Amino acid sequence: MPLYKIITVDQSTNILIWKIEESYEDLCKDVDLTPHCRDRVSNMKSDIHRRGFMSVRHLLALQEYTDYDLFYDEAGKPHLRDGKYISISHSFTFATIIISDHPVGIDIEKQREKIHKIAHKFINTAEEIYVEDQNLDKTRVLTVIWGAKEALYKLYATAGLSFEQHIYIPAFTLDNPFLFGMINYNNEITHYDLTYLEFEGFTCVYALPSI
Repeated sequence: MPLYKIITVDQSTNILIWKIEESYEDLCKDVDLTPHCRDRVSNMKSDIHRRGFMSVRHLLALQEYTDYDLFYDEAGKPHLRDGKYISISHSFTFATIIISDHPVGIDIEKQREKIHKIAHKFINTAEEIYVEDQNLDKTRVLTVIWGAKEALYKLYATAGLSFEQHIYIPAFTLDNPFLFGMINYNNEITHYDLTYLEFEGFTCVYALPSI
């Protein structure tokens, strides 16, 4: 069982990461999906997406949940029936979940050079300045920013939220895994604490509201 890592953030918040090594058929064993999720996974054309989807169900099982404990709202945001908050992400050969008593968001991304081509779609002028001005590994930095904004987007879960216009990640350094985020939307400003970790060419970022 390739459980890759468990992170205990606090007494009510846990992160589990799965390294996807099994075939889709092996991942399907002993997993009972709801009719809705059976339809979802059967309509996925990508094998790695199907394997990521099923890996998440194994992570849920490790926290004593089944697919029947999970449901999605009209916007596609996942929820747990016991009232705890959950966020889900998978990318290529890794899948992750975060479960908490507090609103949470998580994202995992493979570090790839192609992120430079889409950076203009998610970074604002202030972020562009510190990315360019500092002597940093820009691929890693951009991946952290992208993952942070994805995590915040999942946590905030509001239609119309723009990565570039509404979500801000202040300057940070790669020698410190902690950073901050801010969302300014509909004349309301909210603040968040984020943490990132890197492993095997991937970046995982998770977000919680600032206390």
